[in-house]
Amino acid sequence: MTTTARIVTLTLNPSIDIACEAEKVMPIRKIRTTNERQDPGGGGINVARVVTAFGGDALALVLAGGVTGQFLSELLEEGGVPHRTIPIAGRTRISQTVLERSSGQEYRFTPEGPEVAEAEWRAALEALEEAEGEWLVASGSLPRGVPADFYAQAARIARRRGNRRFVLDTSGEALKQALCERPYLIKPSLGEFEALLGRKLPGRAEQEEAAIALVREGHAEMVALTLGRDGAILATEAGAVFLPALEVEIRGAVGAGDSFTAAMVMALSRGRPAEEAFAWGVAAGAAAVSSPGTAHPERKTVEALFHRLPVPAP
Repeated sequence: MTTTARIVTLTLNPSIDIACEAEKVMPIRKIRTTNERQDPGGGGINVARVVTAFGGDALALVLAGGVTGQFLSELLEEGGVPHRTIPIAGRTRISQTVLERSSGQEYRFTPEGPEVAEAEWRAALEALEEAEGEWLVASGSLPRGVPADFYAQAARIARRRGNRRFVLDTSGEALKQALCERPYLIKPSLGEFEALLGRKLPGRAEQEEAAIALVREGHAEMVALTLGRDGAILATEAGAVFLPALEVEIRGAVGAGDSFTAAMVMALSRGRPAEEAFAWGVAAGAAAVSSPGTAHPERKTVEALFHRLPVPAP
């Protein structure tokens, strides 16, 4: 297998992710928590962390500010993740996830984050122009103040650079506008995909048909549609393939989708067929779900889960 090409990631609305456990979550009462951990979070950051942990070459571009932004940089440095911080005036947000042991339910508290000034988001586009890498992964929501066509502008930068493939994991109007620039790969969840199309897709046949249509209409080269416990679908010009979800003990779902993206892009960057890369993504997503904290799939777990999958032929 060849060396991984450099993967540049972009995170416009990062967070400090605090994860912990409690026996039971109740109103009013003080909830005692255990097993607390802090992770640098946000779509592109999670992708870069997983790529780095698996021995790949990543560079995370991050908008960050305030003392929480400094803490975010410290966590990235501790994790050995190459990164470049684009400073903003606002403070980086803090998110919290609580796993209730008595029920197995996970509670997520995610603030909207700071407002980003025009000069700050334009600095992010300039950083994309300057960063060297064959792959550009933009992942996560747009913070307040950033225009809905931002990811479309990022896709144009990737195309203008000639040697970059643009991967996008976002939702809503930001995703809709970016499709005009035909990303190489998009990775929506079923809910995000249905919102994009404006209709429900109740069965796998409808889901596959809609994903294939999006590709054949020229809106993306590939669609990796994640269905949660129902598995995932990969759509290309040739058609669609399906992989079932892997049964694992659920210990935390934060960053599972980003782990999927990281493993799939990493495999693609190594020249693996799309169908095999898709299977690596499914395995990494399942491994992340079985690990506490944000986007912490273990490499050996991913490899073991990959070999449990019926990898589809090209």
